[in-house]
Amino acid sequence: MMNNQRERFTAAKRNGDGDLTQFQTSSGRVLDYQQALQEVQSGSIEGVNVFKGKDGEMYIRGDADGDPTNNLDQLPSF
Repeated sequence: MMNNQRERFTAAKRNGDGDLTQFQTSSGRVLDYQQALQEVQSGSIEGVNVFKGKDGEMYIRGDADGDPTNNLDQLPSF
């Protein structure tokens, strides 16, 4: 049975290069990138998934649902 208490990312912090470094969740928690990666992999965050980049590192991205407005790059800063 799926837990319907899954969180979403509602805001993000970026570094000087524009890379996402932290996420704020719908419950107000703040996760650094590694924590967020682990939570996405465990299935506790909805609307996003993890993929392996060409460099072999794991990255978070929004689910491909055809809606550009919920892309991670569209998250407001906090």
